[in-house]
Amino acid sequence: MDYKKTNAPTNTVTRDVLDLCEETGNIYESVAIIAKRANQISADLKVELSKKLQEFASTNDNLDEVFENREQIEISRFYEKLPKPSLIATQEFIDGKIYYRNPAKEEEEAEI
Repeated sequence: MDYKKTNAPTNTVTRDVLDLCEETGNIYESVAIIAKRANQISADLKVELSKKLQEFASTNDNLDEVFENREQIEISRFYEKLPKPSLIATQEFIDGKIYYRNPAKEEEEAEI
């Protein structure tokens, strides 16, 4: 997924707890789903950023020479301005873009 084109807010937004637990019926389950998705997003962004910054890695281990690369700074600033993974995950959950399932609930329903 392209996290650069998300409609998630960049600042913290106060959410109604009842809206978050509407879909699952349990606020703790909703928060767990959002947290797991935020971890996935965070890992994806970290890998993507590491790949881009690795292009600028130098093979010299000389501490006397420190180069400031303009492109590297711009890439870092761009990723800093993106919404936090928890905000992206919350927006995806509210928009219904996250697929989740609870095997324990499925077993209970099958027994009934």
